[in-house]
Amino acid sequence: MVLAAGAGRRLRPYTDTLPKALVPVRDGADGGDTILDIALGNLAAVDLRDVLIVVGYAAGAVEERQAALEKRYGVRITLVHNDKAEIWNNAYSMWLACDHMSDGVLMVNGDTVHPVSVEETLLKHRGPDVLLAIDAEKQLADEEMKVQVSDDGALTRITKLMDPATAYGEYIGATLIEPAAVPQLADALKTTFERDPDLYYEDGYQEMVDRGLRIDIAPLPSGTSWVEVDNHEDLAKAREIACRY
Repeated sequence: MVLAAGAGRRLRPYTDTLPKALVPVRDGADGGDTILDIALGNLAAVDLRDVLIVVGYAAGAVEERQAALEKRYGVRITLVHNDKAEIWNNAYSMWLACDHMSDGVLMVNGDTVHPVSVEETLLKHRGPDVLLAIDAEKQLADEEMKVQVSDDGALTRITKLMDPATAYGEYIGATLIEPAAVPQLADALKTTFERDPDLYYEDGYQEMVDRGLRIDIAPLPSGTSWVEVDNHEDLAKAREIACRY
């Protein structure tokens, strides 16, 4: 699954007519490979070929490319439309997808450029009901989605609003969710966006933890190059590292 409903206003003018996930980051066919191309290529590489994409802002641009993307990556794409994507945060986007998660899902953010080793790491450590990919090496600041964990590797806190010095690492926007966890996740997400529609889906993870449910972490291999693309500086970094994949 790819969450790709966001507007990406800090990436204008690219996102004047395109969702962030369709911003080109690597030379390729049809004007260049986008963030979504890399995500679909990674999922196909680990043989995950039924792909759900949550769309919202400029959804038509994804719809227009759907058939070509399916052909190029050998995947079957289902689009879920978030009609509140421009006014609500992504806890609602993820909740909309829960009806399609009965077999479990490997979810990636539609604004993250990372190598297939991220998906491979999550699948290698498959077992826990919910498993988050974590970068434990990156130097952290205020913007990152930071985590704290227990001694036995369970998530205890996830938020941007954390002193970086107290964090174990950064959640990179990739999660493996097993079927057994989907009902609990859906309920936690619903509670989260009903409390405040501006909250993130990661706040739904925190809601699960606060209810006593266990979420595990999978640290990335040392030296993994990735970036969350929020602004033009991030985009430049994405274009520098994506050519290595």
